[in-house]
Amino acid sequence: MQAGRPPVEPNQPLNTPIVPASAFHAGGSTEYARETAPTTEALEQAIGALEHGVAVVYSSGMAAANAVMDLVPSGGVVVAPSAAYTGVAVRLRELAAIGRIGLRIVEADDLAAVITACDGASLLWLESPTNPLLQVADLPACIEAAHDADALVLVDNTFATPVLQTPLTMGADVVLHSVTKAMGGHSDLLMGALVASDPDLAEQLRIRRVLLGAAPSAFDCYLALRGLRTLVLRVEKGQANAQSIVARLEGHPAVDLVRYPGFGTMASIEVAGGAVAADLLCASVRVWTYATSLGGVESLMERRRRWPLESTRVPENLVRLSFGIESAADLWNDLDRALRIAAS
Repeated sequence: MQAGRPPVEPNQPLNTPIVPASAFHAGGSTEYARETAPTTEALEQAIGALEHGVAVVYSSGMAAANAVMDLVPSGGVVVAPSAAYTGVAVRLRELAAIGRIGLRIVEADDLAAVITACDGASLLWLESPTNPLLQVADLPACIEAAHDADALVLVDNTFATPVLQTPLTMGADVVLHSVTKAMGGHSDLLMGALVASDPDLAEQLRIRRVLLGAAPSAFDCYLALRGLRTLVLRVEKGQANAQSIVARLEGHPAVDLVRYPGFGTMASIEVAGGAVAADLLCASVRVWTYATSLGGVESLMERRRRWPLESTRVPENLVRLSFGIESAADLWNDLDRALRIAAS
């Protein structure tokens, strides 16, 4: 992918360099780093090309999410999934509690419920697949229903990545990414991104970045841009690992239920024996890493309900799995061994 690279000319670097400057000489299009900066612009060009829109990057995924929430008119209704990313779900509930927004909760994979909830709404907030229940929404139908109700549509595409789906091409208005996850890919940065199909909407989102003080650093933009260059390879390998291991988890005596949508690098399992067994599983792995987050080159797992603010829709024994790029055989042997310890 050539987007976000310097000009192809003699003496030019292959990769966009870090520009550690907060202020620039007046008279040009770049004057202050909170508004834009060279490394930031390069990353936005690359993400925008992948998602077929105009990208704006932020200091974290939650900063990006809050920029969209900030555009919802006072009293506007937001329709959101029952088990969305915890930070987003908590923030939406906070805004609803103070009367800033109305909030309607739906199951993302229940199209009829989504259509009904969109009546009179300002914004439909979707995840597909959802985090961590891995529900898959009928994105084209949901987007059409929201637009019929004059609502904007945001799709959190962090799990699928633009390698596997591009919601703007399905009609969505905004795509959200936690760049921290698969786009960065190395568990070494915090960043978020929004990509809008309408340049005017993208400009409104950029202004929210400026006014909310959510600009990312030049160094983090450099790391994210470097990670983005291997996104396809990492997703392909992680997905191959997921599909191989999920097939072997089906029917495993220590697993009550496997959740996997058939694509992507994320799965969830419900461990036989409840929360105690799930915690023991996480503590017993050696190749896998017991940690939060996802989308890195290393395979991660965690029991999601260990977080007090996680949705009660998420079972206590659910363990979320993020598949990295290690050997599938090594991952399976470690997971199988830890599951047998958890079941003992």
